[in-house]
Amino acid sequence: MILPKGVTGYYYAEHDMPPTIDGKQFKQHCFSIMGRNNGQVFGSLEQQIAVNFFNAEVKVFNKHMHILLNVHYPFLAFASFVDFENIDFIDEPELMKQFSPFYKVLGREELIDPLIIKEGTGKIILENDNELNSAELNQIAYWKPKSVGEVIYNFWD
Repeated sequence: MILPKGVTGYYYAEHDMPPTIDGKQFKQHCFSIMGRNNGQVFGSLEQQIAVNFFNAEVKVFNKHMHILLNVHYPFLAFASFVDFENIDFIDEPELMKQFSPFYKVLGREELIDPLIIKEGTGKIILENDNELNSAELNQIAYWKPKSVGEVIYNFWD
């Protein structure tokens, strides 16, 4: 997967500001799909401060899970657990199929793909396919994420 410019939410210049995803539409999709599957949505689906993703907490198929959507790109993922230090990405095949007409649904294997970081003279070089800007690379150097998923869904402030 190519990490697109702005996926982390960081940029230096106004003209480099990343696109934004419609949170209301995400909320509608969550409620609609959960309703079709006799599931429930819990809590607020609003973007939290210092987080670059929407987090829908749901119970469906007798499981508690989270549906994550990056606020800048239509990248959707599922997790069994989400907190500041850890996101446990999972695959949920039936929901992956139902959300895929609206979003690019990322699988667990893509998300746990390790970041390959080389340190150069005063800067880092990310060897994973990416179009990230220098502000994002500086954040990666500071926060030291270990996987692609930690870049796409981050708690950096």
